[in-house]
Amino acid sequence: MGMFGWLENSPVAIWVGESLWAYPFWLSLHAVGLAIVVGVFAMRDFKLLGMFDGIDATAFLPVIKFAWAGFAINAISGFFLFTSQASFFVTSKPFLIKISFIFVAAILAAVTQNKLRAALAAGPEFAPGASVKVIAALSLTLWFGAMVAGRLIAYL
Repeated sequence: MGMFGWLENSPVAIWVGESLWAYPFWLSLHAVGLAIVVGVFAMRDFKLLGMFDGIDATAFLPVIKFAWAGFAINAISGFFLFTSQASFFVTSKPFLIKISFIFVAAILAAVTQNKLRAALAAGPEFAPGASVKVIAALSLTLWFGAMVAGRLIAYL
């Protein structure tokens, strides 16, 4: 029994897998975290792509904290869900794709936020450059891909 076998036989994993309420609780929390993180980052990325003219780009600076809170909620709830079937998940192509997409999307989220913060500090008139638009489009694609891959875990 390797590390993942040990993990899925741990008391926490057994509780998550066998409890009437644990798995649905963590799965629901995972959905809430997903709505927060992808909702905020997607709105910001759509703004950077030229949509939502009525929303000022500066509005995204304070709410990004909520996106990272949603990310933390997903990381914690995802870990608990992972423990219940760790051996399966580490061999699941959709799971590995999902985790890869999330990893890259999180890096892009931080890069985008830094570029946005720097551009807004330079002056009130903000016009995202081509590189920011490419990153925003890639970010949206990765978050969407992670959601699709996450759903496919149950079926493939």
